This record gives sequence, structure tokens and C-alpha cells, in this order.
Amino acid sequence: MSRRITAVAVLRAKAGREADVRAQAAVMAAASLAEPGCISYRNYVDPDDPRSWVVVEEWASREAFEKHLTSPHLARSVELTSELLDGPPELRVLKAAV
Repeated sequence: MSRRITAVAVLRAKAGREADVRAQAAVMAAASLAEPGCISYRNYVDPDDPRSWVVVEEWASREAFEKHLTSPHLARSVELTSELLDGPPELRVLKAAV
């Protein structure tokens, strides 16, 4: 039986591209939440640094998350990385410890 996993991505918007990152984050959230196995998908921005973002995703299984990694909306988001972000996102995939 597969266990839930949580994926956490930390990213930094390029100066002046914060609104574009916010728009892309909304697209990603809506499309990801429509995928089978997506339990939650939330975007957070640092109130003291609007260029600093954290995305927290919860998936029903590693398999569901792996399928998400091949989705067209994620591919499009990756294409926009060099345009919108100050480098690639830092991704961590976690499972509950207990």
C-alpha cells in the first residue's frame, strides 16, 4: 500500500516578476488539484519578502506524485523557470516519520 507524501518546493521570483509568479502559481494549483491523487496544493509567499515562495503539495502516493511530474502544466511551469525565477526551485519530497 502506498503512503502519502509531501513535496515542498522553495523558489525565488526574479525582481519585478512577482505578479507573474503569482499567476503561474494559481494555474499550477488549479491544474494540480484536478489531478488524481492530489490531496492539497498550497502556495505561500513570505510577507516580508514577496520574491520568496514555498509550495507545499500533498499526494496520496509516490506514484501519483511521479505522474504529476510528467503533467503538461508542470512542463509549462518548468519552461517558465528561467523567465520568472532566480534559479531552479529547490524540491524536497517527504513522507511522514510516524
